[in-house]
Amino acid sequence: MTTRNHARLKLAILDQAPVPAGSTPAQALQNSIELARLADRLGYARYWMSEHHAMETLACTAPEVLLARMGAETRRIRIGSGGIMLPHYSAFKVAEVFRTLHALYPGRVDLGIGRAPGGGPIESLALKRERGTRMPDDFEDQTAELLAYFDRTFPSGHPFGALRVAPEEPGSPDVWMLGSSQWSSNAAAQFGLPYAFAHFFFGIGTRQAIENYMSSFVPSSRRSSPEAMAAVGVVCAATKDEAEFLASSVRLLQRRIRMNDRRPVASPEDAIGELKLLGGPAPEEGEWPRYFVGTPQKVRDHLEQMASTLNIGEFIVNTITWGRAARLHSYELLAKEFDLQATALDLAAAQSDLRSEQLRSL
Repeated sequence: MTTRNHARLKLAILDQAPVPAGSTPAQALQNSIELARLADRLGYARYWMSEHHAMETLACTAPEVLLARMGAETRRIRIGSGGIMLPHYSAFKVAEVFRTLHALYPGRVDLGIGRAPGGGPIESLALKRERGTRMPDDFEDQTAELLAYFDRTFPSGHPFGALRVAPEEPGSPDVWMLGSSQWSSNAAAQFGLPYAFAHFFFGIGTRQAIENYMSSFVPSSRRSSPEAMAAVGVVCAATKDEAEFLASSVRLLQRRIRMNDRRPVASPEDAIGELKLLGGPAPEEGEWPRYFVGTPQKVRDHLEQMASTLNIGEFIVNTITWGRAARLHSYELLAKEFDLQATALDLAAAQSDLRSEQLRSL
C-alpha cells in the first residue's frame, strides 16, 4: 500500500440500520451496535444514525434511542444524529433529549438537524400532533429556538427565557445542519453552523451547495469559520469485481426507492437479476458518483480528489451491503487505507471481531 499523509482528511460513519432480506429489523439493530464498536476501535471520527420512518428497508426510526446505546458501547467516537427531522418535533423536547445524551457522554454528542420528512406524506401526517390545518414551514424559527435553548440566548422578556433545559451540564451538543440543496446550505451559513451535504442521497449540486455555504458563512458562537463535510456512499473490497458485486445490492435499493419500493436489501445475486429485469438507463450521478465502489486505494483516490475540489476535511461514509460481514470489512479496509488513528489494542480487537463475524457468516 502506498503511504500518504491523510492528516487533513477525517472519516466518519452514517448508519441507516439496513435490513438484509432474510433477516429482521431486530438483527439490523444488533448489526448497528456491532458497527459502532468497530468504528470506535478503527479510529473513525463520528458515528451518526439517520431517521427514516415506516420502511422495511431501514430500521432507524428513533436515532436518539439508538445513540443512548451506542454511547455506552463505545469509548471515544462522537455519536450523533444524521439527523433529527426537526419539523416533526418540539424544539424544546429535542433539546432535552440531546441535553440528556450530552450529560451521559459529555463532549461526544452531535445533533444533526434536517428539514426533510424522512418518509412519505402519509408518514409525515401520522407524525403530526395537529392534523386539521396545514403546518407552516417554520424550520428556521425552530432552529433558532433550539439553539437558544442550548446557548441561553432568548431575548429579554421572552417567555422561554427562564426555562432551563435539564439535565444541565457544562457545554452542549454540537449542532450540525444537514441537507441536499441550496436552501440548506444558505440556512447553515446564516446560522453559523457546520454543514453536512447528503451527496449519497442527491449527488447533483454538491459543489454548488458547499461552495455557497463556504462563501456565505456568517461566524457565530458555534463556529468562527465554515466547516463542511459530504455524506458519500462507499463499498470497498479486495478487488474491483468483488466490490461491484457487493454494490449491486445498494444499486437496486436506489432504484427501488425511486419506485417507492421499500423492501429489505436484496442479496447481490438477486439484485443483479432484478436490475437486469428493470433495465433502463443508470440514474444521473452529477459531478461525482453517489456511491464510490472499488478497491480501497481507488476509493481513496476519488475521495481525496473530491475533498480537494470542495476544500473539505471530512467525509461521513454510508455503506450498505446485504452481508453484514462485507459491510464491516468495507469499513475496515477504508480505515486501513486512510491510516485512521486506532490504537494497536483497538485494531487487534476489531480484527478479532471481524474474524468472528466472518466465521458466523459461513
